[in-house]
Amino acid sequence: MKRICSIYRSTKRNEMYLYVLKADALERVPEPLLAAFGKPFHAFDLVLSPERALSREDIHKVLENLETQGYHLQMPPAEDEYIEHLPEELLRRNDPM
Repeated sequence: MKRICSIYRSTKRNEMYLYVLKADALERVPEPLLAAFGKPFHAFDLVLSPERALSREDIHKVLENLETQGYHLQMPPAEDEYIEHLPEELLRRNDPM
């Protein structure tokens, strides 16, 4: 099953995204979620299918959520993922090359 999906970026939280069916837009997203999400900024549209891999989300879970609840919320990565790579990134930035 292929779905045309619109992806919105949160204006309140970095790396938080909301996937919705393009035909439904934001109609099926609950108001409390939209309030917590902030003003949705349309990032891009994407054709999703079970064969397509997503970098940080399970495609099957995304498609299931779109079908059952009308949206999928992608949360930012856990802070410990940032912290794990932070020293390495700081070293690269401070490297005079």
